[in-house]
Amino acid sequence: MRKPPAAVALAAALAAVLVAAAPSGVAATPAPPNAYLYIGWPNDGQVVSSGKPIRVWFGLRNMGVAPKGVKYPNTGHHHLLIDADTPGPGVEIPNDRNHLHFGTGETETTVELAPGRHTLQLVMGDDQHITFSPPVQSKKITITVK
Repeated sequence: MRKPPAAVALAAALAAVLVAAAPSGVAATPAPPNAYLYIGWPNDGQVVSSGKPIRVWFGLRNMGVAPKGVKYPNTGHHHLLIDADTPGPGVEIPNDRNHLHFGTGETETTVELAPGRHTLQLVMGDDQHITFSPPVQSKKITITVK
């Protein structure tokens, strides 16, 4: 039995929508169980001085740190998001002034921020900067630079 032309057109349109909505073929790396990521400093609500670098240190439990390109179970590397939202699972983390990459395994950094309120959040990426599933991310904190 042949499908009526309207049904064929509807099926083709639905297939196009599904292909457009599908991820770009990258499967998210499963997150280690009980992985816990946090910002050790500064604290949420902290007021810091402007005109000098702000030290940010990263905390991680139940997961290891490995440089970009090193694929080893239950490891990843840090990304610091400044005034940005976290990408969903299986998404490549951008590399720009709001998404800082620490692909050599660093666990702290210093940043200079303009005066005002800013948000900071950590997210772990796998060996290719892809977020885990579920995402391994810290609480988003807010600091004020004065």
